[in-house]
Amino acid sequence: MSVLPLVFTSGWASGINAYAVVLLLGVFGATGLTDDVPEAMQRPEVLVTAGVLFLIEAVADKIPYLDSAWDSVHTVIRPVAGAWVGALLAGQSGSMNDVVAGLVGGSTALASHTVKTGTRMAINTSPEPFSNVIVSLAEDLGVGGIVTFAMFHPQAAAIIAAVLLVAGLTVLIFLISRIRRYLRRRAQRREERRLVSRVDRPPD
Repeated sequence: MSVLPLVFTSGWASGINAYAVVLLLGVFGATGLTDDVPEAMQRPEVLVTAGVLFLIEAVADKIPYLDSAWDSVHTVIRPVAGAWVGALLAGQSGSMNDVVAGLVGGSTALASHTVKTGTRMAINTSPEPFSNVIVSLAEDLGVGGIVTFAMFHPQAAAIIAAVLLVAGLTVLIFLISRIRRYLRRRAQRREERRLVSRVDRPPD
């Protein structure tokens, strides 16, 4: 059976929380629940690193504005992780070219990361923190649920991931105006801080 559905689903999930994907797949492989996970993802140092980074992200992802800064840093990390996971899964399966799998996983991760980042920017236009926590928890549960589901029903999980990706991109289009306001407000704050630092600077 082709590994493409699992590559696509893991790519989508990596764009939202790459550390959770690596941790879950590694645990599934290490515990013998599946033979589809390569040894490289089951190594203790990989599992520990992914677990620690997952805990850090679980906190940072729920704090307004810090979540957007965290997403900015992960603009490269998440697509690379999606490509890495996809290539490893393809290599383990042997049913798909590693490079093609890497491209599928990486591009899908980039698309879902774009949705996540844009949605968070729109949410941060609201001053209350509860929406960040609720959305972050939903993302964590969604990633965990769909990756677990993909282990046993990869085709169905891939369809769900595709629907969620299309829906997320559609919602993002409608949120563009709020995102622009958020970016303008952030630029204004930077400019204000710069002016304050110039005023407070002692004369030469």
